[in-house]
Amino acid sequence: MHINELDYWLPEDRIAQQPVEPRDHSRLLVVNRADESLDDRHFYDLPDYLAEGDVLVLNDTRVIPARIFFQKPTRGKVEGLFLRELEPGTWEIMFKGMARLRTRMTLAVEGNDVQFTLGQRTSPKSFEVRPEPAISPVEFLNQFGQVPLPPYIHREHLDRNDRQRYQTVFSQTPGAVAAPTAGLHFTDSLLDKIKDRGVQIATVTLHVGLGTFEPVAVENLKDHVMHREWYRIGPEAAETINTARAHGNKIVPVGTTSVRVLETAATDLGLQPGQGWTDIFIYPPYRFKIVDRLITNFHLPKTTLLALVYAFAGINLTRHAYQHAIESSYRFFSYGDAMLIL
Repeated sequence: MHINELDYWLPEDRIAQQPVEPRDHSRLLVVNRADESLDDRHFYDLPDYLAEGDVLVLNDTRVIPARIFFQKPTRGKVEGLFLRELEPGTWEIMFKGMARLRTRMTLAVEGNDVQFTLGQRTSPKSFEVRPEPAISPVEFLNQFGQVPLPPYIHREHLDRNDRQRYQTVFSQTPGAVAAPTAGLHFTDSLLDKIKDRGVQIATVTLHVGLGTFEPVAVENLKDHVMHREWYRIGPEAAETINTARAHGNKIVPVGTTSVRVLETAATDLGLQPGQGWTDIFIYPPYRFKIVDRLITNFHLPKTTLLALVYAFAGINLTRHAYQHAIESSYRFFSYGDAMLIL
């Protein structure tokens, strides 16, 4: 598959800059693979498409305040984004303005005594960084970090609403540097309505990394090296999903991140509990093993997220749905509207 097949034109004013309130009042484009029909609904209509015994799969990852402002020895400032802890005492951080950074340079953060020494580059945009004295990244970031917003949301600073709205209401496990955005549309009351219909809820964890949103840089998708993200699926979630499948009920993951967990853990014997790193790359043609329906936002062009949707809904139907969404003024990307693919 050629990268240009993942491209599309999007007017700038379709990129959502603020979230809808209440959360579940965002729009929902229902895409039916059977007859290729499209239906314009709202997210609060989601229970209409779920039946007793179905399983809704939620990613409970929580966005950490991964944005850090460092001070260089020259007193100049540089912005960094914590990506992950490579091993105890070594972090990976992506920086803006890499040209003036070099190995063994020491950075500081105002208000604390920790010194950060740059190690080797891990990519054209990132370094290994060693805090001295060693400190837990979660402890440090909770005190000195800021919640990052995607670069297409053009606000210099977060407002109080962003800190709450860029988390799902069911987030529990800290570790993501970006939100699993399909989950942002749920409210507690909507989840209660879904449960009242006899729908089961299963939670998994996948810590979303920035690589999720990075455009594919190769011409042919088979040459793309997928980023790695940490996931976990517990025994209870695996059993719930396996039992539902055995009874013919639908498995409905919320977001591409939940899909990647399920398809990573799928075996001929069913879904297996476990944890680790996944670099699964789903693009056409791909045969899904666990997923029956999909709730997802509208994704950036030339990304692995859009490739996954192509694989699930079909290339032509996805393109048709996206064109309809653009013409119908749906809101795109993280704070935008959603699709339900049947």
